[in-house]
Amino acid sequence: MTPPAPPSHLATSSTAPEHDTARPATAMPPLDAWMHRQQSHGGSTMTAALLAWFEGPPPTLSALRSSVAFRLAPFERLRQMPGAAGPADGGWPRWSTGPHFEAAHHIVESPDAASTELEVDIAALFTAPLDPCRPPWQLHLIPTTGGFVLLFRAHHALLDGRSIATLLRALFDEKDALRPPRVGGPAPADTPSRTRRLAWALGDLLPKARPLPFHGPVDPHRVLCFCPVPRKELDAARASLRSDASADRASANAVFLSATAGALRNLGVAGRPLPALPGICALVPVDVRADGESQLLGNHYATVRVPLPQQRDARARLGAVDAFIRRAAIGARARAQAAVVSSRPRKITPLGNAAGRYVDSPRYFSLLCSSVSTHAGDLTLGSARLTKMAAVPPLGPGHPLAVTAIHHGSTSVVTAVTDHNHRDLARPLAEGIRDEIRLLAH
Repeated sequence: MTPPAPPSHLATSSTAPEHDTARPATAMPPLDAWMHRQQSHGGSTMTAALLAWFEGPPPTLSALRSSVAFRLAPFERLRQMPGAAGPADGGWPRWSTGPHFEAAHHIVESPDAASTELEVDIAALFTAPLDPCRPPWQLHLIPTTGGFVLLFRAHHALLDGRSIATLLRALFDEKDALRPPRVGGPAPADTPSRTRRLAWALGDLLPKARPLPFHGPVDPHRVLCFCPVPRKELDAARASLRSDASADRASANAVFLSATAGALRNLGVAGRPLPALPGICALVPVDVRADGESQLLGNHYATVRVPLPQQRDARARLGAVDAFIRRAAIGARARAQAAVVSSRPRKITPLGNAAGRYVDSPRYFSLLCSSVSTHAGDLTLGSARLTKMAAVPPLGPGHPLAVTAIHHGSTSVVTAVTDHNHRDLARPLAEGIRDEIRLLAH
């Protein structure tokens, strides 16, 4: 029997213990508000999470709380709580900021997890309700054989994936950290023209994705599968497009997307072609923080739809994805979209969602595909070393499946997330993506 749905992750009142009446509440930015609104859609429990595996002795709960209190207290975002606005605000949700950072309420220790049960345990924790009377985030310490796992989960209205990674990295000690790539806006000469931005805006309003056979209602329970991929295999797959004419490697994102396309094709869940909906589209989040804003928390990304080709040959698929990413000006396109979405608050209606290019229909995108590199060297917590990371995204209305990949150090981790009704897809898809990467590597 399927257990009952968990209660809402978000408070609807601003009378929680941490609410500071001396500080005025502020209106949520449009993307935060959209995430807040999605929480009301039944199975769309809009929690996002990041999982970090460590080799070495776990810290005590008190030591972890002390470290979090010292290192994360300066981040004011971790004291913010959602609250309902009054009629004068048109029902637009607001953020209020608590006066104190209370690590004891957010840092908890979970029972020891066997490696064979970790996916089940993480799925249960992932969907557990966050405290509605406090800022919606929590850090779990989970001892395992030979090490431990940290699970940082937060409501997506509060933090995006990059924000969670930033907070975890602030908690760890860095040794020989790598310099992150430039993420800022383009040089003035590369700024897209007004005509091009208008063409992007109009194009994003058009249905371009093929609904897949598994699309439909989403239940509130999650099934996870984590599938490690050695970095040497990912690097070999990236180099598989090199030729005498070009020394360029494909991006890690292109490898992940093309491998996802191949896995869907092999599983026979790619659907049937429709004349008006040309193919499968991945919804790819793109960070839009400018240079110097790596510590900026909240939701600072935009989404770009990337076609997932269905050719039989794996390298042909990789070539098609990599070529699209190179020519589509994805970074500039994402920044142009973010500027429109964040320009002013708007009423949350189906038409408003379409105008902001954040719509629920599977005809807008076939599935979420998010790939991130940490660009970090050796990270430690005490004497324990961080070995790999995984991202767990929320499932939106109508989309009971999402896939992610995080590339850190010598290991990448592919994660498939489904609801309980589509649990049979999680492992085959994650393992299928891994197998497609191996195919490209050899």
